[in-house]
Amino acid sequence: MVTEMAEKMPKKEKKSRLAMPEQEPAARTKNFCEVPLGFSPQMAKEEASRCLQCKRPPCVSGCPVGIDIPAFVEHIREGQFQEAINTIWEKNRLPAVCGRVCPQEIQCEKKCVLNKKGTPIAIGNLEGFVADFARQNNIEADPCPHKPSGKRVAVVGAGPAGLTVAGDLIARSHLVTIFEALHKPGGVLVYGIPEFRLPKEIVAHEVASLERQGVEIRCNSVVGRTITLEELQEEYDAVFLGLGAGVPKFLNLPNENLVGILSANEYLTRANLMKAYQFPLYDTPIPRGKNVIVVGGGNVAMDSARTALRLGAERVRVVYRRSRQEMPARLAEIKHAEEEGVELILLANPARFLGDDSGHVRGMGCLKMMLCEPDESGRCRPVPIEGSEFELECDLVIVALGTDANPLLTRSIEGLKLNKWGYIEVDSDTGKTSLENVWAGGDIVTGSATVILAMGAGRIAAKSIHGHLTADIVENQLDDTNYFSPE
Repeated sequence: MVTEMAEKMPKKEKKSRLAMPEQEPAARTKNFCEVPLGFSPQMAKEEASRCLQCKRPPCVSGCPVGIDIPAFVEHIREGQFQEAINTIWEKNRLPAVCGRVCPQEIQCEKKCVLNKKGTPIAIGNLEGFVADFARQNNIEADPCPHKPSGKRVAVVGAGPAGLTVAGDLIARSHLVTIFEALHKPGGVLVYGIPEFRLPKEIVAHEVASLERQGVEIRCNSVVGRTITLEELQEEYDAVFLGLGAGVPKFLNLPNENLVGILSANEYLTRANLMKAYQFPLYDTPIPRGKNVIVVGGGNVAMDSARTALRLGAERVRVVYRRSRQEMPARLAEIKHAEEEGVELILLANPARFLGDDSGHVRGMGCLKMMLCEPDESGRCRPVPIEGSEFELECDLVIVALGTDANPLLTRSIEGLKLNKWGYIEVDSDTGKTSLENVWAGGDIVTGSATVILAMGAGRIAAKSIHGHLTADIVENQLDDTNYFSPE
């Protein structure tokens, strides 16, 4: 069928994928406003009209939460924006977030039939458009039609996985309480992703929508300190652990303790959650270098580099040990960074740090790298070239190499099975842990991954939790097609 649809493409009028309007690079590096300006209704309908409406749509299989993509795109084409957002809400309670930060180019859009002879439908941009339309027009998900179940669920962590579990279960009439360690809910959505990529008001709106549906959120609640997991197990019928993975990785190189070397976690948390980007309204202490180096090649590295520019850096370089082709960052984020003046130093790896007499970093020694056979990640393995060391001057280094599991809770719980890296082991089909009535999902299970994969894990766990809570009821599974069907 896919081949058949592709063969029919030349018979249809060929239309190019609509480019997203954006702030000009010279202007946006002077502010933290969102870079994409969004589709107009007419643009959204025009882009949606490119969809072939495949009878067996491969794009759906590329979505970790299984959104009925052809259906919501067709609603947009017809100008039925409320119907479009209702279709998305059946599977995804954070569409404004996913439309902005999910890697559609390697998921749903990668599998679009139009990829065979052109460019795929801008699924992410359309999802973001319809979510923004709903927010701007005060359209919200319908309240759950089911009678309250009386069952209580505790969710640890208000990040993408935890919010998804809460949304899925509140839609099935279970009482849900989220325990969040930080003073604001959102997890990586608020502390990790900059304002210019995901405005805080959008995250706040999605969270507030869940609260209006009945989800209770308790911030400043550190499970393992202010309350124990055992206490949650006694008080609630089920517990979901969506802790994330918040311990930053470092290079373990000589002089890495110099002043001016810090993790991307700390840097972005100060800039985002602690609102350094709103200086002077918020005078949050944050290192401000003029000559900045970011180590890493993922989205966090791009976010750090682009944040440094906006905080006054005159030169920002990203040092990455592989080639551009192997960079894990989204293509759009790399493109935006380069447009804004970020330099990529590829096939290079830090070897040591250089300090001045006051103990502040002044440079970084690097080795040139060459690529050999693929490693366990499937990417070509970088190998240092002997005698190739060179130096880069800098006054600030941001290390963006990913994160490890935070052991604060996990290693204090007797009987919770962890893997050798300290992440929680779960049943992949259910999200069930080794503990009774405890599920887990997101980065605390997989390690650092994408927002949408964490949400997909949340959906799997929510379905299993619902089945557990309603095992004595005839209808004992989370409806995979429609939250709001009154059966």
